[in-house]
Amino acid sequence: MKKTSTRLADGRELIYYDSRDDVVRDAVDRRPLDPVASSSQIRRDPLLGDSVAIASHRQGRTYHPPADECPLCPSDAGTSQAFGSGGGRLGEIPDSSYDVAVFENRFPSLAGDAGRCEVVCFTSDHTSSFADLTEEQAGLVLDAWTDRTAELSHLDSVEQVFCFENRGAEIGVTLGHPHGQIYGYPFTTPRTALMLRSLAEHKEQTGGRNLFDDVLAEERTGERVVMEGEHWVAFVPYAARWPYEVHLYPKRRVPDLLALEDGARTEFPQIYLELLRRFDRLFGTGESPTPYIAAWHQAPFGTLDDFPGVQRDDFALHLELFTIRRTVGKLKFLAGSESGMNVFINDVPPETAAERLREVAST
Repeated sequence: MKKTSTRLADGRELIYYDSRDDVVRDAVDRRPLDPVASSSQIRRDPLLGDSVAIASHRQGRTYHPPADECPLCPSDAGTSQAFGSGGGRLGEIPDSSYDVAVFENRFPSLAGDAGRCEVVCFTSDHTSSFADLTEEQAGLVLDAWTDRTAELSHLDSVEQVFCFENRGAEIGVTLGHPHGQIYGYPFTTPRTALMLRSLAEHKEQTGGRNLFDDVLAEERTGERVVMEGEHWVAFVPYAARWPYEVHLYPKRRVPDLLALEDGARTEFPQIYLELLRRFDRLFGTGESPTPYIAAWHQAPFGTLDDFPGVQRDDFALHLELFTIRRTVGKLKFLAGSESGMNVFINDVPPETAAERLREVAST
């Protein structure tokens, strides 16, 4: 992998990740952009203890542009004047092609002392998706996630790094180009804090056993395993919240992407691409591509003093993949119980979901 870092016209960082070492990245962003001005702030809920990001400047972000005006496509010297005058289409990535590109979000939810937000473009092909990538391309994305996790972990404003992908208009995606995001939070997220509390309680109650290890061992013996390789295992969790939800764990517990062994890194594209392709086959060819969220859970880089007895290495890196579609033509909405009380009601038994995901395996 070759990494090339540069700057966009407004000062934001842009990083190219190329599979070939001989690629030269010297294109210049010709757009007349003003410096990014964000108003992100973090407010703490005194009742729940949760942190909420207030980011009013995001109201003006790009919203469902036509495909020929996509800001994530490579810039070109064509006739479109959508992103500049006299110089063809000028988007967020000034080069005419790219493998994987990462840049600071122009409309960040978190910025400055309140963290950092980045966009990850998986491919320059606008009509593609992550599931369409080759294993080599998917491996390059994994390398980019890992590198960004390492870089963001060194920022004083970042305590936890979250790599994720939202796919589909039903999820709320405003740009159709295949891409994900990376959030560098200035705090440990509520979801991770709950895991760490459960981890601490389990360790104390069982004389030092690891909760993640015990959950994984139990799931591997049951009927909810979707697929298993030499280094990874994917299963529908016992108490799945979403109609079709899969958790993907490396068999050897590691706290983050940085600690993945070579074997797990090599096998990941095979396992993950197959999972995504099964999601796309769940509802038949008559449906639009399955909307989903793919979320990496990594250990925070900040202090764990609030979780007695827990060390950073006790946390288990894993990816959670789920769709809000519950059956053909129907979505799972977060209504009163879910949104009001955070109590999920799942219409699809996890065992049924696992069986269905095994049925749609590649032949």
